[in-house]
Amino acid sequence: MNVWKRVFGAAALCLGAMVLIQPAHAEENLVDVIKKRGKLQVGIGAFVPWAMRDKQGQFIGFEVDVATKLAKDMGVQIELMPTAWDAIIPSMIAGKFDMLNGMSITPQRKEQIDFTVPYAISGQGVAASKQLASKLKWPEDYNNANVTFACRRGIAACKLIEDKWPKATLRQFDDDAIAFQEVINGNAHAVISSEPKPTFFTLKNPDRLFKPNAENVSNGEDAFGMRKSNPAMMAYLNDWIGKNKDWIKQRHTYWFKTQEWAALVPQ
Repeated sequence: MNVWKRVFGAAALCLGAMVLIQPAHAEENLVDVIKKRGKLQVGIGAFVPWAMRDKQGQFIGFEVDVATKLAKDMGVQIELMPTAWDAIIPSMIAGKFDMLNGMSITPQRKEQIDFTVPYAISGQGVAASKQLASKLKWPEDYNNANVTFACRRGIAACKLIEDKWPKATLRQFDDDAIAFQEVINGNAHAVISSEPKPTFFTLKNPDRLFKPNAENVSNGEDAFGMRKSNPAMMAYLNDWIGKNKDWIKQRHTYWFKTQEWAALVPQ
């Protein structure tokens, strides 16, 4: 009898420990958690014009507009959580914030997190150095060990370069602006990043940069991302996207098709 008591007692302790170590977000309805807290916490990366700081140091941009309206419609405040892009998925999985937005859907990312239906289309574009690359044919001449690509660490562009130009030298940086500056300075042949940044940088530096390819190098679908297995939050976000398609399109046009906002950010 004492043996069985010990066995059942040990089993109960193990079960209790398993319950204790389960993260709260694994069992709770995320919509309820956010509303009880009174705040929606969204992880963001700094990308122009998705999310960037204005002259007063506040975040503005397309994804900031989307996150802010979502929080308002949920009846809660918004808390933006700036995070290094290569750490943003692990940070969300660890529970540092509720969700992220503006992330392109890829098979690799879908293995880690859940995505809503897409609400925007994005693409990777290229800007090249007039000094180093003006005589290179696109794209075949860029697949050469003597050609150097630059990209921001952790974004899809780096993987794209490795796949399409495996012989080229790849240099990765912690900030998009530094990657572009390397090409502007003639230290790298080309940089690939999410549009419209390659277009904007080329327009601002016409004597140093050109676009060897007018079309996007690749296209993707952007969506909200969240930790796996939260059907209530998934349903809520998909419904919100469906109801706000026209508004989302209008804000996307403002940030991606115009430069009306340019005076708001440091040059």
